[in-house]
Amino acid sequence: MDESGQMAVYGVFSVDVEAPRDPWFTKADPCYSRLVLVNLKLVPKEPNEVPVVGLEQMREHSTLASTKAVILVGGPSRGTRFRPLSLDVPKPLFEVAGHPIINHCLKALAKISDIREVILVGYYDESVFRDFIKDSSKEFPQFRIQYLREYTALGTAGGLYHFRDAILKGKPERIFVLNADVCCSFPLGEMLKLFEEKDAEAVILGTRVSNDAATNFGCIVSDSHTKRVLHYVEKPESHISNLINCGVYLFATECIFPAIRSAIKRRTTRPRLLSYPSSENLEASFVAADEETEKSEVLRLEQDILSDLADSNRFFVHETKDFWRQIKTAGSAVPANALYLQKAFQAQSDELTPPSATIVPPVYIHPTATVDPTAKLGPNVSIGARVVVGAGARIKDSIVLEDAEIKHDACVMHSIIGWSSRVGAWARVEGTPIPMTSHSTSIIKHGIKVQSITILGKECAVGDEVRVQNCVCLPYKELKRDVANEVIM
Repeated sequence: MDESGQMAVYGVFSVDVEAPRDPWFTKADPCYSRLVLVNLKLVPKEPNEVPVVGLEQMREHSTLASTKAVILVGGPSRGTRFRPLSLDVPKPLFEVAGHPIINHCLKALAKISDIREVILVGYYDESVFRDFIKDSSKEFPQFRIQYLREYTALGTAGGLYHFRDAILKGKPERIFVLNADVCCSFPLGEMLKLFEEKDAEAVILGTRVSNDAATNFGCIVSDSHTKRVLHYVEKPESHISNLINCGVYLFATECIFPAIRSAIKRRTTRPRLLSYPSSENLEASFVAADEETEKSEVLRLEQDILSDLADSNRFFVHETKDFWRQIKTAGSAVPANALYLQKAFQAQSDELTPPSATIVPPVYIHPTATVDPTAKLGPNVSIGARVVVGAGARIKDSIVLEDAEIKHDACVMHSIIGWSSRVGAWARVEGTPIPMTSHSTSIIKHGIKVQSITILGKECAVGDEVRVQNCVCLPYKELKRDVANEVIM
């Protein structure tokens, strides 16, 4: 009984600590132990009634963090295919359908009620995500969001293992692992249901693609009845399956970290093959020790872990029939924008602009944007903050980023207009439409592979009556003449 007359029950619980630590990733990888003090105060219903702390209450408290989520965000040396857009903003924070790419992952995770913590893992500077985490913590108060920075690029599995202490804090039973550059409906609830029904160690999200495209992805061979994964190969040389890896996983914590540890041990104990070059090639064959060590520390789920998990009888695949695509290149943001807008329109989201004679849904217009009532927008258009769209302009299947200006009677189709860029009056900026089912945004023009989406970098200017087609324009360029099928540097 404390001073206030309330009954207080105290308990001290120790947390198990792995020992000894693996010699892998010794940098910034402290081994620590901790004591957790639980202070439960209960008020008796009656003056003489003694409250009892039962197992159910303790169990309910302990399962609050039974599931965690990790979002793999990469780093600045990756994502070069996303240029010129990634020159000004990290790819995970690029806005698609009015929200940063990574925000769509958080929205999906928010639908899983027992997720209490989301960890972003990458090697961007900590300051990059500071404002985003602050804003997202207000939007998603149900879970804690933190960013953990790798000291170097460790790979999709290496980053998980490096931060295993933080991920395992609170003893979660399972973890969702999402790649940030994936655009899909994220059927996490269905994956969790399959995970529990099958008592699985791992569940991977899969989808069907054409046989020609399948070899560009990780391919899954599964039992159609049990959904068990029988075989996994990352980007095979020949066709083995058109069921591919979507980059979304659910792992049992007791499975994934031992699997990564086993992969590490195999790599460190594997005999090293030596070759002795001729003297003229000796200098060219030299590899610095630091570079070799750095390469050996990169572990990837796709190449190093999943194929071994397929040997288990408890690795399953959930096949989604809904939309999916990767956001790898800058141009791929346009079809991803269309897919997310269509999903929001089907859900009758109030964020979208209502249809009208000049609005062909789905269209997202930021509240601070100014759009002339005679301009026609849609379908699949996102208009950013403080954008100005003039009279008679036509915008279709495009993203217009903040502070850009589209002058009167200009036409923008299948394009991305960069921050603070200007499209002159009667100008035409357009790409080439591609099928929504296509996983590439490149086309062949006159025997040359070019980008089908036209992209203007930051603060570009297109002159009046100028036509730009199938071009990628780096920041701060002024286009005064017609141009097509070029990279403008």
